[in-house]
Amino acid sequence: MTATLPAGRPALRHPLTLAALLTWATVAMTLHLGQPDHLALRWGCALLFLAAYLATLLYPAHERLRHWLLLVEAGSALGLAMLPGSGSGIAPALLVLLAAQAAATWPLRQALLLMGLANVALYLLLRPMHTQPLLVVLSFASFQGFAMLTVHYARVAEQARDRLTLAHADLLATRALHADTLRDAERLRLSRELHDVAGHKLTALRLHLRALANEPGASDQLKLCGQLSAELLGDLRAVVQALRDTGQLDIATALRAVAAPLPRPRLELEIDARVRIDNPELAHVLLRCVQEALTNSARHSQASQLRVQLSQQPQALLLCIDDDGQLAGQPRPGNGLTGMGERVRELGGQLQIRRAPAGNLQLQASFPT
Repeated sequence: MTATLPAGRPALRHPLTLAALLTWATVAMTLHLGQPDHLALRWGCALLFLAAYLATLLYPAHERLRHWLLLVEAGSALGLAMLPGSGSGIAPALLVLLAAQAAATWPLRQALLLMGLANVALYLLLRPMHTQPLLVVLSFASFQGFAMLTVHYARVAEQARDRLTLAHADLLATRALHADTLRDAERLRLSRELHDVAGHKLTALRLHLRALANEPGASDQLKLCGQLSAELLGDLRAVVQALRDTGQLDIATALRAVAAPLPRPRLELEIDARVRIDNPELAHVLLRCVQEALTNSARHSQASQLRVQLSQQPQALLLCIDDDGQLAGQPRPGNGLTGMGERVRELGGQLQIRRAPAGNLQLQASFPT
């Protein structure tokens, strides 16, 4: 049996894996109970099934290899069932493990088709050597159906949990950007109020003080007041300019918020000190690019770490993303990657997605500045 494993937990220590290994060990203990003929072949089929099962755990990201391994498991289980003198006749129990793996790997219809073909083959193999082959096949098929439905609904629940986690992360990141937008709007409002109200009145006050200071017999105190009003007006203009200049979005907080609820991969963020994000649309696209990269790395490459670099180039803002996972082949653009490319191009940017020589995913997006 297989299931989505939590990050950091070894596959061999997963409860479902231990249950599957216990089932295989029970079948192996019965191999010597029958006739000694074909004992080596029986052990060969049993060991081949075990090797294929362990390989599916060691290489979970290689989908095509996993499909072939499941076919190897089906062949070895059927081969063990057809050999005469297979002990107590519980060798078809290995098909229960295959049913659980098929439900965890393929859609339910495809898994049902595979197990239906396997049970037909089992019936044809048992018919010459068993008095009631249909009863035996139906008995094991009931356990197969129970295992498949259990894994299928567990898989559906995990997918719903993953979607809820991603939606929660999306809300957190969007809230962070929205809070920044509100703060920027408030800064802009304050800067306009200071400029239009206080700045206007200080300018009028300074003009009056200058006129009084230029009259004959003006006191030094009056001239000092004119100088202080000029300095105060300069300070006010500096404050207004500072309020306008600090109106940038905190993209780092938003990116960490979108990655925080995910158990893996861990986000490693590097942002150039020269990077300034003051466009909410650009911040939204950057957020979606990193979110999609996190999802793809978790699902397809089993990565444990995702590095995100945001740097300011002379003519462009550069986003570089790479993980430490292993892709089985070149990344195939799905709905997520296609949507990412469309968002980048809408802002006049370019997107490159490739598989690095080391096997990990690399993504690079550039935005004109």
